[in-house]
Amino acid sequence: MKYYIITGEPSGDLHAANLVFELKKCDKNAEIRAWGGDRLIAEGVQIAKHIKDTAFMGLWSVLKNLRAIKSNLDYCKKDIINFKPDALVLVDYPGFNLKIAQFAKKQGIKVFYYISPKVWAWNKSRISKIKKFVDHLIVIFPFEVDFYKKYGMEVTYLGNPLLDEVGKGDFKFSYKSHKNIIALLPGSRKQEIDKILPIMLEVVENFPNYQFVIAATNTFSIEYYNHIIQNFEVDLVFEETYGLLSNADYALVTSGTATLETALFKVPQVVCYKTNWLTYSIAKSLIKIDYLSLVNILMDKLVVKELIQSELNKENLIFELNNIIEEKESIIKDYDKIINLLDKKGASKNAAQFIAKTI
Repeated sequence: MKYYIITGEPSGDLHAANLVFELKKCDKNAEIRAWGGDRLIAEGVQIAKHIKDTAFMGLWSVLKNLRAIKSNLDYCKKDIINFKPDALVLVDYPGFNLKIAQFAKKQGIKVFYYISPKVWAWNKSRISKIKKFVDHLIVIFPFEVDFYKKYGMEVTYLGNPLLDEVGKGDFKFSYKSHKNIIALLPGSRKQEIDKILPIMLEVVENFPNYQFVIAATNTFSIEYYNHIIQNFEVDLVFEETYGLLSNADYALVTSGTATLETALFKVPQVVCYKTNWLTYSIAKSLIKIDYLSLVNILMDKLVVKELIQSELNKENLIFELNNIIEEKESIIKDYDKIINLLDKKGASKNAAQFIAKTI
């Protein structure tokens, strides 16, 4: 069978690569082409477009890059037609992927959505599009099954791929420190790093007994990071986030998938988020849930503190970091409940088998 996979972010690239690894096991004749990054390339997948050219975050960034996005959409449609896949597998990245789902459906291509859009949080207007253009949703949170079934959709929970990724253990960590470590996870997008990392760095001098280490990505150069951190006693590790988390005592984490990853490593955290005022204002009016981080959403209570927009400042970060140092045991007990809630292992294998069998 021929599979065309589309993702637009590093976390999606990771999950898509794990899916491909399993697809090749259950479909020995699999031909795969994708939009993705280095993880998919490492799996031997031919990349039609790299994620470094497709990741646009926030309303302002999208507006500035409308021409590039339109060009990407046009190219993707032509590439799909030329490749003639039996199945289209969409991984997160909903703004782009739902447009491609509509196109693929018209071409008679079977459409799977792996790691579905978080329409339960905001933008429920997308529900009708998902129902119309997606043949089957493979979700990564158990509560999503009941949510989508209310709308009459074909939906299955086959496990959360992060459980498998974290469960591999023995992660590379080239950094050595004689102090306990506080990890800084400022995100993988330039807009996030530019706004959030400088604020994270302001607390470093207040915790001299800890070593602060930043999880950096190869998407950006060491010169880029050094320009931001030049006046602070911190260190960088590139593409070793899991190694860092497995060695960290505490963490400051930009809201997103990383908050759940940090929880799975049982590292107490403070969740940070800041964007431009226009994007935040629009998002605030649209978001229909009480929490921003996946940790709190899954538990439906405040397990980890969220510092958002103006609340994300030096004074609050110092206060909340001291809090998690004191409340470490309580936080880890809630993390254990999350792990039990997600429960089902082998998500990538289960999803690959399901897709291959369904086709």
